[in-house]
Formats: sequence, structure tokens, C-alpha cells
Amino acid sequence: MIRTVVVDDEKKGRELLVKVLNNYCNGIEVVGQAETANGAFEVINKEKPDLVFLDIEMPNGTGFDLLKMFRKISFHVIFTTAYDHYAIKAIKYSALDYLLKPIDIDELQESVAKVHKQNTAEQQAPNIDVLMSALNNVDKAKKIAIPDQEGVAIVEVKDIVRCQADSNYTLIFLSNGTKVVSTKTLKEYNNLLDENTFMRIHNSNLININHIKKYIKGDGGQVVMSDDSIVEVSRRRKSDLMEVLIA
Repeated sequence: MIRTVVVDDEKKGRELLVKVLNNYCNGIEVVGQAETANGAFEVINKEKPDLVFLDIEMPNGTGFDLLKMFRKISFHVIFTTAYDHYAIKAIKYSALDYLLKPIDIDELQESVAKVHKQNTAEQQAPNIDVLMSALNNVDKAKKIAIPDQEGVAIVEVKDIVRCQADSNYTLIFLSNGTKVVSTKTLKEYNNLLDENTFMRIHNSNLININHIKKYIKGDGGQVVMSDDSIVEVSRRRKSDLMEVLIA
């Protein structure tokens, strides 16, 4: 059983989530509830849960403030929020799970299933670090968590040379010559990565402009990247690229 704590400042919200967990999610045991960050800190220390559903906005502190209280995060975290919160992008950057209220049962079951598959909560520690560094200014975050088929790879953003679409996956090529096969789509990375550093030059390719070595003329043209890969530029994106190159 996954020992679970539900943290939400609204009583109805807590009660509804507990009811849905009991009715639709196997292997869940709700061992505690809290409505504030301080209250949650006490409940978590007492109950030692495996999983915490954590509301973002609460009285006298946020869910992120709660996480900062712990020297070591020894539980899985699934964030919950009633609206498209400013921090959602940072959460996506860290590859942590979140649910928008009203919570969709299928999405809830999917999030709980991920927790069942993960061996230990300690695996999330690097993701939490990425989240905390990204909260103030996600576009300036130095690291990003990339979910792959084995788990999550934490990479330096500056080391990403290019991202290439591969059906519902994304091939992420790094400056050290390695490749990460991400389970996210290229569209997600296009929305996530800083538009001042990354540019979609083709439907299938998103590049780090800091890794461009050379532009080769053509209908749309091509760019040679720092890893010597050659990437096609679509005709309609050529002018945008030219503005960056000659700026």
C-alpha cells in the first residue's frame, strides 16, 4: 500500500480527493490530511508517507515552502492546483507530476500508477532540485529533467545542442555526443525551453542557437551544429533564423 497524505487548504477539496482515491485508485491508503504548510510538515514527519498530494497555494505559505522545510525529500510529490499556476512551467521543467482541479480521474490514476512503478521516492530528489532552481525564473534555469524510458535524465540546458521529433518521442542530442530519448513531444519542449535560446527551425527540429557553427545557403538552407550535425531549415522559418544570425 502507498501511504498517502493529502495537503489542501480547502476542506471540500481534500475530502473529494480522498473519496476519489479510495474509489478509483488501488493500493492507496490515506494516512493524513493537512490544510497549511506547517500542518503538513507535522503530519508528514509523523506519518512518514510514501506520497503527498500537495496544493500549491495555501495560507501562510505555498507547497514549495513546505518542500523547503525538509532537509531530505523521502516521499513522492504530486502537485494539485485549481488553475494554470505561474509555477506549472517550472514543474514541467522538473518532470514532476501535477494535476489541475477539478481532478480528472484518468489523469489521477495515471499519476498514481507512476508512483507504483518507481522504486524509491529518493529518485525524485534531483527533480526537486531542478524545480527549486527553476521557480524564480524558469528560462534561466541551468538544468532540466528529461523523462526517458528508464526514468529521468537531469541535463544542463546549455549542453542541449538540438531536439528532434521522433513520433511521440523527442531525441535530445547533447554536446558530449550522447542522446536522450525523451517520452515528451517536440511541441512540449518548444513550449518549455527558452525562446531566446532555442528556435524551431523545422517542424522536426528545435535547435540551441548557441550551438550553431555555420549556415549553408539553400531554399531554406541548413545549419551545421557544434556536434557537426546538419539540420534542415524550413523555408518559412528561414527569415526568423537570419534575424538571429545577423543580429
